[in-house]
Amino acid sequence: MKFWVFESNLMWSSRLLQSFRGLGHEASVQSSVPEDELADGAIINLGDPKAQLLVPDLKQLGVFVIAHAGHKEKELLDLGKDLEVDRLATNSELTYKLPQILEELRKPHSTQS
Repeated sequence: MKFWVFESNLMWSSRLLQSFRGLGHEASVQSSVPEDELADGAIINLGDPKAQLLVPDLKQLGVFVIAHAGHKEKELLDLGKDLEVDRLATNSELTYKLPQILEELRKPHSTQS
């Protein structure tokens, strides 16, 4: 599968790219939604000010949106719920449960938290 990573933190973006590739997926870091290609999924850091603009654009394209924030960042997690992302995850879930989260792409889309 192909994934877009919307992450400005260099450590997180590098970690996510390595994880995707290690699981056999293609991934690239993006700063905006590419116009000439499509992805199966995208990961967005809810702390990024562009998140509110990116999520609706991605959902309109049919891209499975995984949004993340720290487990104590309640306002950001609430933002993810308000944006109706396909999967809301804490940072630790991305670190330790990425394969299980990606498996959810194979299931019908429904908001998870």
